[in-house]
Amino acid sequence: MEKFIVHAGGKLSGTVKISGAKNAALPILAAALLTKEKCIIQNVPPLTDVEHMLELLEGFGAKISFDRNKEEVEIEALELVIPEEPYELARSMRASFLVAGSLLGRLGVAKLSLPGGCQIGTRPVDLHLKGFRVMGVKDKMEYGVVDLVAKRLKGGIVYLDFPSVGATENIMMAAVLAKGKTKIENAAAEPEIIDLANFLRGCGAKISGDGTGTIYIEGVEGLHGCSHQVIPDRIEAGTFMVGAAMTDGDVVLEGVEEEHLKPVIAKLLECNVKTEKVANGLRVYRKGKLLPMQLKTMPYPGFPTDMQAQFMSLMSITKGSSLVTETMFENRFLHAGEMQRMGADIRIESRNAFVEGCDHITGSQVVATDLRGGAALILLALAAQGETEIGEIHHIERGYYHIEEKLKKLGVDIEKIQM
Repeated sequence: MEKFIVHAGGKLSGTVKISGAKNAALPILAAALLTKEKCIIQNVPPLTDVEHMLELLEGFGAKISFDRNKEEVEIEALELVIPEEPYELARSMRASFLVAGSLLGRLGVAKLSLPGGCQIGTRPVDLHLKGFRVMGVKDKMEYGVVDLVAKRLKGGIVYLDFPSVGATENIMMAAVLAKGKTKIENAAAEPEIIDLANFLRGCGAKISGDGTGTIYIEGVEGLHGCSHQVIPDRIEAGTFMVGAAMTDGDVVLEGVEEEHLKPVIAKLLECNVKTEKVANGLRVYRKGKLLPMQLKTMPYPGFPTDMQAQFMSLMSITKGSSLVTETMFENRFLHAGEMQRMGADIRIESRNAFVEGCDHITGSQVVATDLRGGAALILLALAAQGETEIGEIHHIERGYYHIEEKLKKLGVDIEKIQM
């Protein structure tokens, strides 16, 4: 077991390179099973979730080569097999179920354990299954294992009751090799959806409408290999942006897409944090005292739920009353209890968190309750008095590659030590 030790003091200053997006890389890696030919995926961060996904794909017969220094993955899925997906891999990450669409597209069958991941709320696979059923898939669930079978996938009209990112991705992957046309209504529109569509088009798929609420897919007989570069991680970028705001710092983010960060930029602007394009990226700095705010998490292009915890850290040191309304996941305030241990004044009422900014945040022993909550604790530690010890950092390392090294380069006194 490892933990982070963070000493407060100083402003974040300098340049940080933003890694490839985990939430874009994982479905693209799963989609590589759709073709027998070699695919080369670049800008893939060597995170624990990525390592687990690659191990999962190898279990289905794919040949994997991962150059972690170049952050490049080669995948060749010439022949696939259908073992029962290892439970330990499935329970470790939500994205494990994303192989369902690819396996159905290639083989017409899949046998998968129900997925796990961060305990931030109920994230059932019912929308995935609803879409598959429209396409002719029969499913059976026993003892936490889902059996999926389709004689021949066929296109159809799929309406999602909620614009689920995972369900949209899985249905897209199944539909590209299905017979006929598929229309996904109320589809997710996140940048990661567009990135997956770009990869699939690179392999020969016929997809349009990605990035909007309606996606159209015309099935093809087969896909070929391609090379693809994963988009930058907008959540990692947003996390460093909040860090710059909290420490009154001045940080340049390299390799970001400003368009993907619009909801975060808009909220930071409300509390006196500025951004501007510079030659090598996006500069973030504060312009005056922080101002309180209200935010509500929503599907893209609304404010991302994956940035809610980080903004709660920011609110905790912002004089005045702030409000967070979480609409996406019912258990996504678990980090609030750990923040309270550090002196944060937070009151939870159902899906709302009322935050009173204060200037007596102190270092403490806390634990990362989930991926983004753990990152938020690091941010709060930057503004605390004294030393903060953060345990359960495996949650953080699921989504942030060498976060301690990146923070050190920005002037933060942080160490990772063995417990």
